[in-house]
Amino acid sequence: MPTPSIKDEDTYKALRDKGMSREKAARIANAQANESMNPSQKGGKAPPYEEWTRDALYDRAREIGIEGRSSMTKDDLIAALRDH
Repeated sequence: MPTPSIKDEDTYKALRDKGMSREKAARIANAQANESMNPSQKGGKAPPYEEWTRDALYDRAREIGIEGRSSMTKDDLIAALRDH
């Protein structure tokens, strides 16, 4: 039986089959059904690593525990962050 608050029932069912909660599956299904939301285009707000300073890259590498970061160049830090 279709749920009136679910706008894309097929997506909802597929997400539930993957183990998502009812609430999360409903939010994703409804967002995908709403053309003005474009959920696949959200995110990506941070500038690319190439625009970061070396110090900012170093700080991020420290946050996630990349070893050997103190001797890395900016390009090395970018590669390490992308590989992590």
